[in-house]
Amino acid sequence: MNRAFNRKKDKSWMHTPEALAKHFIAYNSKFLGKTEVDQPKGTEVVRDAVRKLKFQRHIKKSEGQKIPKVELQISIYGVKILDPKSKEVQYNCQLHRISFCADDKTDKRIFTFICKDSESNKHLCYVFDSEKCAEEITLTIGQAFDLAYKKFLESGGKDVETRKQIAGLQKRIQDLEVENSELKTQLHVLEEQMMIAQVPPGDGMSSKTPTDIFDMVPFSPVTPLIPLPASNGSAPPPPARSTDMRKDLFGAEPFDPFTCGAADFPPDIQSKLDEMQRQRWRGSKWD
Repeated sequence: MNRAFNRKKDKSWMHTPEALAKHFIAYNSKFLGKTEVDQPKGTEVVRDAVRKLKFQRHIKKSEGQKIPKVELQISIYGVKILDPKSKEVQYNCQLHRISFCADDKTDKRIFTFICKDSESNKHLCYVFDSEKCAEEITLTIGQAFDLAYKKFLESGGKDVETRKQIAGLQKRIQDLEVENSELKTQLHVLEEQMMIAQVPPGDGMSSKTPTDIFDMVPFSPVTPLIPLPASNGSAPPPPARSTDMRKDLFGAEPFDPFTCGAADFPPDIQSKLDEMQRQRWRGSKWD
């Protein structure tokens, strides 16, 4: 293995500083995968990781799986691993978290670097397979380190510290958003429990109409009668009644035989009613 960071001072870099500082250098490669390692650096450490991932890749290849292709974007801010078609970022390895980078002199297709994961704080070794650019990619990452270190010295370390603070704040914001979502869920559950607790046990029976011992609704003469709808669906008109006529207890008009017409009774009954009417008239006259 060969460390990209231990270059000779008189060796010139292959890219301009502006290309890595203001933009990025892109490479296409095959991604063998990543695995956890015990140490942040070391030739033997990455060599064991390469052997492990090569063995896993041979097994997957025998099963018909192809090695995925990725695009590497290298700048003074880090190494991004993207899907070459959709440009979706799969991994974003910040430069200050990369502790070791090397290419394999025994297998010129292989290069690797170790990066400390921002969430788990574990050291992960990323292994790639590039047919022609393995050494060039390693040197490009080394140049990015060199430029980043110079920028660090020029800014007095403020730039790197600022990026670290921003990364810490972004992580804190994500944690607070998750905590806020959990608190909202708990508050919703408590509100539902309070609403259930405020309902009295017999509240559902308080509006029920009282009944007698036979579970019958008592009759009330003042209870309005609701007319049934007519056959056409409209409500029937109320009957025309005189307002000055007295009614009995049940709301019915009292029967008066003397106010009925002659056609309402048979002749024999009608004659007796006429006689009673005449006697009633005579009695009232003499009174």
